[in-house]
Amino acid sequence: MSDPARTRRAAEAYLAALNSGDPAAIAARVSVDFHNEHTSALGRSLHGRVAYRERLPQFLAEFEELRYAVEDLLVDGDRAALAYTMTFRLRGGSAGAEPVRIRGVFRLRVVGDLIAHRVDYWDGAEFERQTAAATADADNQR
Repeated sequence: MSDPARTRRAAEAYLAALNSGDPAAIAARVSVDFHNEHTSALGRSLHGRVAYRERLPQFLAEFEELRYAVEDLLVDGDRAALAYTMTFRLRGGSAGAEPVRIRGVFRLRVVGDLIAHRVDYWDGAEFERQTAAATADADNQR
């Protein structure tokens, strides 16, 4: 039988690790056979903790000052739905540019204390709109 309190703790610990910006800490919160699934055409899905860990430094460098704020966290057994607002500054953008804000949802499946499967729902068109505006602002300030 699954433990909703354990699932909640695992989801919160994963989000805290993401907010730490530490690739090793983030990778430590997922299972060896972790499945990272993106629904947006701009996202890249992958399998395995090793592949995830290898991709994290580039991801974290591209999205400076990355933060996920929880809007809502719903837990049902070993599954969680975590609505978030992600904010960051696009690498290479203007230092004074407003942060990009993207709303999304993680659908998580927890095994033990680790995230085994993450499905990430976010709006790729909104990402492109905001990052294009940030890039244009940076170009105009040069």
